[in-house]
Amino acid sequence: MVSCIPTGSSRLHFGVTDCKGQSCRWTACVSDVPIKRNTHKYLSWSQGVSKVLQIHSCKASVSPVCKNRKLFNVISSYKNEVSTKYFDFAVIGSGIAGLRYALEVAKYGSVAVITKAESHECNTNYAQGGVSAVLSPSDSVESHMKDTIVAGAYLCDEETVRVVCTEGPERVRELIAMGASFDHGEDGNLHLVREGGHSHCRIVHAADMTGKEIERALLKSVVNNPTIFVFEHHFAIDLLTCQDGSDITCVGLDTLNTETLEVVRFLSKVTLLASGGAGHVYPKTTNPLVATGDGIAMAHRAQAVISNMEFVQFHPTALADEGLPLKPSKPRENAFLISEAVRGDGGILYNLGMERFMPLYDERAELAPRDVVARSIDDQLKKRNEKYVLLDISHKPKAEILSHFPNIASMCLQYGLDITRHPIPVVPAAHYICGGVRAGLEGETNVKGLYVAGEVACTGLHGANRLASNSLLEALVFARRAVQPSADLMKSSNLDITASNFWPHPIVPFSLGSDVTGKIRSVTRELRKELQSIMWNYVGIVRSTMRLETAEQKICKLEGEWEEYLFQHGWKPIMVVPETCEMRNLFCCAKLVVSSALSRHESRGLHYTVDFPHLEESERLPTIISPGSHVNSTWSSRQLHKQPMYQ
Repeated sequence: MVSCIPTGSSRLHFGVTDCKGQSCRWTACVSDVPIKRNTHKYLSWSQGVSKVLQIHSCKASVSPVCKNRKLFNVISSYKNEVSTKYFDFAVIGSGIAGLRYALEVAKYGSVAVITKAESHECNTNYAQGGVSAVLSPSDSVESHMKDTIVAGAYLCDEETVRVVCTEGPERVRELIAMGASFDHGEDGNLHLVREGGHSHCRIVHAADMTGKEIERALLKSVVNNPTIFVFEHHFAIDLLTCQDGSDITCVGLDTLNTETLEVVRFLSKVTLLASGGAGHVYPKTTNPLVATGDGIAMAHRAQAVISNMEFVQFHPTALADEGLPLKPSKPRENAFLISEAVRGDGGILYNLGMERFMPLYDERAELAPRDVVARSIDDQLKKRNEKYVLLDISHKPKAEILSHFPNIASMCLQYGLDITRHPIPVVPAAHYICGGVRAGLEGETNVKGLYVAGEVACTGLHGANRLASNSLLEALVFARRAVQPSADLMKSSNLDITASNFWPHPIVPFSLGSDVTGKIRSVTRELRKELQSIMWNYVGIVRSTMRLETAEQKICKLEGEWEEYLFQHGWKPIMVVPETCEMRNLFCCAKLVVSSALSRHESRGLHYTVDFPHLEESERLPTIISPGSHVNSTWSSRQLHKQPMYQ
């Protein structure tokens, strides 16, 4: 079924078409370009963006869909058919960046919000601390900027920092107007707290569940918006792109409905990538299970520029199960975060000998930036051969602790630990990727029609280390800044309703049989653990050239073994199941991190290497992995199909 669209119309009203095994003559054209040593650096962020984020015109275009339900799953009688849906805007991810953007662009056209699990299952929902913004008369934009740049080890782009710190307060006020409820003090004003790296109290929070409250407010607004349609349990497989010479345009994406095992194609005039980070490339992470680097890997395969992937932030204080009075009955899927705000509120770090150690490493002690605290804890654990350290807030009044940290107190109490009386066992865990898809000041990428916001993006704000509570702020600011250029692009698009048939579609491997696919899933799970172990042991908080090179070799060997096993059992590159799609993306992101780390010959921020232990002014440049980079191409690093737009 295909509806007609008036000539010259910039908005699409309805359209669904199916491709059931037909011969498709147009394919996605993206990168064979993996990631080795051809990383390079630009003299400045702005100069780099001007060179690599050139937006070109593309004559190909597509069209959007409307549906009369907010949340739905498509039930198909054809297991390997492609159901195609057309929207003005496709948003990949349902965290703070994706939802805030969706609510704004919905004023201009139809919006599909595509999310991997339930709508609320995202990094935003797990954010405890809050949003940093200049909301106190005693604070200033200049002070917030200075704190951000110092924490970022002077690798931040100053223009980006100024934009975010200046526009941040208004973005927070917009959240409040939309119904987000933040804590207030006895004077009736917002209760602002201080976290590590900040010189002022400027963190807006909702107890220790700020992300959950923001997600609640945004989802409520989305559900009530008749132009936004949420597709839960839709795993994004790959971006759909076309290529005309050196110009690449994104026109949507393929997804797998993980409940019905149907491939669903979304064609859109504009796509926002807001898929979060890649915490699960490591075995210990505060991120939910959905954070497997899907967006970064998809964008890399689509020839988007990637930047600063060596800067992986390890949160200093995740709950250490080994130190709990009652051990969890099974391993956690993700580490439970002990908020930065605990240290900001006076929490003190001790080793197991009850010796306070942070003043030995930094004059700011527990309020030092996260990279410093994480390295200090790592050093203590290695020197003392211990598995965790202790974070003590019990010297504060009980009522104050329970008021400020109810979620943390409740979680610890489940395992027999009363944080009002005893210290909390903590250990560093992978938390945030400061690098990602390189973006300009409006969230634009070098791929036309593709915008990015949130953790998946590298805007230049964080530099070599993210300042606490700047992540939600960045997501809000760039989601909003991407709206007008997205709307302008959508209005100027010329649409081709036949575009559904232009790409061969992925298939679910029913033909292999349940025994074979079961074995593939089992092997993939085991190799995933092995990859995570390699990253933790060789690409962790403290690095060396030899260990990074060893990691590179081990990852390459492991990936080769995995691909060989799959293809020996009848697997085809176009086949998709969630486990293999995630594994493919984890391999890609792991290689991006290692390659970027090997290219930086200094220690800066989150990247600390014993071979280059000092800052080098000549190295104070972003790391760039461009579409022209050369490395041995593997399945994880390239798009499945390539064909130019015009024959």
